[in-house]
Amino acid sequence: MNWAVVIPLLIFLAIIFLIGFWSSKKLSEAEGFLSDYFLGSREFGGLVLAMTMVATYGSASSFLGGPGAAYSKGFGWALLAMTQVATGYFVLLVLGKKFAIVARRYNAVTLMDFLKERYQSATVVLLAAFSTIVFLFSAMAAQWVGGAYLIQSLTGISYIGALFIFTLSVLIYVTVGGFRAVVITDTIQGIVMFIGTLLLLGAVIVAGGGLSNLFADLMEINPNLVTPFGDDGSLSASYVSSYWILVGVGVIGLPQIAVRAMSYKDSKSMHRAILIGTVVVGVIMLGMHMIGAFGQPILPGIDEPDKVIPELALEVLPPWLAGILLAAPLAAIMSTVDSLLLLVSSSVVKDVYINYIKPDAPERNVKMVSMGVTGIVGVVAFLLAISPPDLLIFLNLFAFGGLQSAFIWPIVLGLYWSGANKKGAIASMIVGISSYVINDRYNEMYGDFLGVHAVTIPVFLSLIFFVIFSLILKEKPYEFPKQNINKKA
Repeated sequence: MNWAVVIPLLIFLAIIFLIGFWSSKKLSEAEGFLSDYFLGSREFGGLVLAMTMVATYGSASSFLGGPGAAYSKGFGWALLAMTQVATGYFVLLVLGKKFAIVARRYNAVTLMDFLKERYQSATVVLLAAFSTIVFLFSAMAAQWVGGAYLIQSLTGISYIGALFIFTLSVLIYVTVGGFRAVVITDTIQGIVMFIGTLLLLGAVIVAGGGLSNLFADLMEINPNLVTPFGDDGSLSASYVSSYWILVGVGVIGLPQIAVRAMSYKDSKSMHRAILIGTVVVGVIMLGMHMIGAFGQPILPGIDEPDKVIPELALEVLPPWLAGILLAAPLAAIMSTVDSLLLLVSSSVVKDVYINYIKPDAPERNVKMVSMGVTGIVGVVAFLLAISPPDLLIFLNLFAFGGLQSAFIWPIVLGLYWSGANKKGAIASMIVGISSYVINDRYNEMYGDFLGVHAVTIPVFLSLIFFVIFSLILKEKPYEFPKQNINKKA
């Protein structure tokens, strides 16, 4: 075991644990357990909001899977990945004040709380909870695989051993600390990711003899690696454009991101988060995918592209510095895992157990069930990750597409269209989920239908069905609540 690499990572994990236990103390002092455990009592400012969104969205796909795809396909994948720059901007611009006002008015702790109050339908809530649990397990499995790959690369232990260490580390501090632990560690992790990306990119460029040499080497390996179309020409204009939905504007429909728009302190914090988040996401996405693409001439013939980032760091940096910088992808993975864990846990506890099984459950029982469900979900994700896929980015993107197909229009139209009703929401979710699963299977077997990602057609179909059913089966127009976002709930 290379202790010069491992020790900085152990120090990083120790800091994370300390934050989790500190958060546990704050949690015991909070007035409302659910609000603090799942939303941190809505106390977070601009920097914290920006970094928790960046850290939640920046995952194993961003730091391992995405660069691995760029290693294989070249700069075309880096261009595709840049559609993610607008993520935080779109989420806070579209949801922003409106979502936070409505959430506070209804004292909503989860996205499903909002859907329940907005549509007054148990069917909508149960469909939402089902979608969250099913698709987020895929996303969590991808993060577990990424974390295990990283620890395996750094320590040399077996994949299963690395997977166990990663699972145990995440479960301890998330189960104990809740959302407050998540967002505070996300802030630290976001800063580490930003600095680590810049330093590793600089080291890779130096190791490759400068940008001109790296591009010349890529041209010699395969000229297509420096074109927008990928190593084999498969990245068509229509396919890349469809990613504007999947990892661009469609991110509004991801529950783990949308819930962040419920947790900030005031409108000033939101505006600051938009600026900080856009800059940080741009630097991280461009930098990490450039590193992956430049990996071809420096480390040719890597059998598992998902490991290109840790292997490059160990190749171009002194061991102690590699250990520090590799805290960045570990930070990204852990921050996404903790958010997904809490989201699935909240779907089970708040949206099913409390709403429909035991509405009068005492707070002591709610605490026990919340922490127990969080632990069980983590164990299930561990079991799903035992047999990893070839490229984990596609497992993560599958989850993205499913969640967006289910949630984007019930969220957006529910906020901005008074004529949106439960019939439209139910139709939209059923059509979106079913058409996405069918389209994804078709693309897997026969190639991309119409040359676009599987999420594209379901998103448009779910919109059409939402509007048609809401207009045909009209209900009394919804009256949106009014409240000053600068006042605490």
